[in-house]
Amino acid sequence: MKIKKQITAGLSALALSLTVSVSAPVAAADEGPIKIGILHSLSGTMAISESTLKDTMLMLIKEQNEKGGLLGRKLEPVVVDPASNWPLFAEKARELLAKDKVDVIFGNWTSVSRKSVLPVVEELNGLLFYPVQYEGEESSENVFYTGAAPNQQAIPAVDYLMNQVGVKRWVLAGTDYVYPRTTNKILEAYLKDHGVADDDIMVNYTPFGHSNWQSIVSDIKKFGSQGKKTAVVSTINGDANVPFYRELANQGIKAEDIPVVAFSVGEQELSGIDTGPLVGHLAAWNYFMSVDTDANYDFIDKWVAYTGKEDAVTNDPMEAHYIGFNMWMQAVKKAGTTDVDAVKDAIIGVSVPNLTGGYATMMPNHHITKPVLIGEIQDNGQFSVVWQTPTTVAGDAWSDYLPGSKDLISDWRKPLHCGNYNVVTKSCGGKSEVAAE
Repeated sequence: MKIKKQITAGLSALALSLTVSVSAPVAAADEGPIKIGILHSLSGTMAISESTLKDTMLMLIKEQNEKGGLLGRKLEPVVVDPASNWPLFAEKARELLAKDKVDVIFGNWTSVSRKSVLPVVEELNGLLFYPVQYEGEESSENVFYTGAAPNQQAIPAVDYLMNQVGVKRWVLAGTDYVYPRTTNKILEAYLKDHGVADDDIMVNYTPFGHSNWQSIVSDIKKFGSQGKKTAVVSTINGDANVPFYRELANQGIKAEDIPVVAFSVGEQELSGIDTGPLVGHLAAWNYFMSVDTDANYDFIDKWVAYTGKEDAVTNDPMEAHYIGFNMWMQAVKKAGTTDVDAVKDAIIGVSVPNLTGGYATMMPNHHITKPVLIGEIQDNGQFSVVWQTPTTVAGDAWSDYLPGSKDLISDWRKPLHCGNYNVVTKSCGGKSEVAAE
């Protein structure tokens, strides 16, 4: 692992030195618009989170078209609804690439939907920009991960609870699919590596859309009544969060007693909840709407104007789409074409502003640099930032805490050109998700 850390540190340092030339070679103008696929659930259990991301992309595309488009061509959104149906994500992705001939896809939320799409974009050599935190254990040549890897969200959140709050007992509560299970596998290994006993870790999974939380919350309350500071680390996704937080309030679980830190609850999810009883509970993200920067205020103003709603909220995955869209445009300008292979080569090292006052850089492992922020829920549905990293953190595709991953790095530059290179055996595994569950 020491070798891996040395190499990973070198890749992180690269984020400070890689620069982008925007004086791109001019390719012969193609006819017609540049097509952008938007692959987000507009119905089903994930619509509460994903519909906003579809609208975010439409806003960004509209704004760019008002500036003259890209390479002298208009941008044309192609919107599909995979309806929170994981196999349908693959069908819709194939439709976008093979039938609609889109140049790029922005989409997905859950990891199970991304894993459904992954073999399609690899087979058809498409581009997918994925804007949501995920479990890592994957690096594809055709996917750009603009959400957080575990070392950019889950690990820092646990460190905060352990070191700043004094948590000794841990409830790992998640929706029953690959992201929570793999993330919790990493967190269990991390906690045990830091001296936490098996008896001080409780793990629970529930289906998508789960609504009856009474007995589970009762178990959490009992688990937290043993005299040790207890916290819930939540990887619960979608609309199941609404009854979960409601039941916490019903049973009188307050943040000062058993704080909850969520990885999938942001401003959009809180907009449907009475947040009064939830004040003080936490979320770990790389962006909050409450961040005090000019870039953020400009983005919020544009979003409010676009939606026509004064109470419209922004959130972390929206910022990830903002970053990913701008990175893709910079890479297209740099390459002078929307050709997939040219864009894949051009995008490594591209840096664009984020909304928190710094820059995001695309690393050779197709992950980006991000700050990590911990926010407390306020009674107005916003988050007050209580902690953040002093600098941005480069996303690590492969966890240092899983045996099958600790010796792996990803670097899509030539000559290495590998998503899972083993620094001990000095060989490439040849698959994008070799260590995934």
